[in-house]
Amino acid sequence: VQLQASGGGLVQPGGSLRLSCTVSGFTLDDYAIGWFRQAPGKEREGVSCNKDETTDYADFVRGRFTISRDNAKNTMYLQMNSLRPEDTAVYYCAAAPSLLVRTSYVCAEIDLYAGEYWGQGTQVTVSS
Repeated sequence: VQLQASGGGLVQPGGSLRLSCTVSGFTLDDYAIGWFRQAPGKEREGVSCNKDETTDYADFVRGRFTISRDNAKNTMYLQMNSLRPEDTAVYYCAAAPSLLVRTSYVCAEIDLYAGEYWGQGTQVTVSS
């Protein structure tokens, strides 16, 4: 099982980045997916998650970030627009079996059930 995240980097405030996470060793179709982030000195937090027709966004990214997936390519994405300095963090992709994830708590349950299904993280730095 491998989740390979990429697309991070240094961007100015107001800029955009698109993160990608390509998975191998399992089929993305059967999994709920999520993006999480962890800033220095802070706990990991859910950014955006998707299971079937349910997509959740944290309040601090709603309207600016968009999660998507291409099951045929076994890849998930996070389009990040209007980036702010407070978005600076290491961003992680994760997946958990859809059967385990309740639609009321998608990010929380992906965090709980992902196990080894975590990417290695990609650094996003928003600074002028």
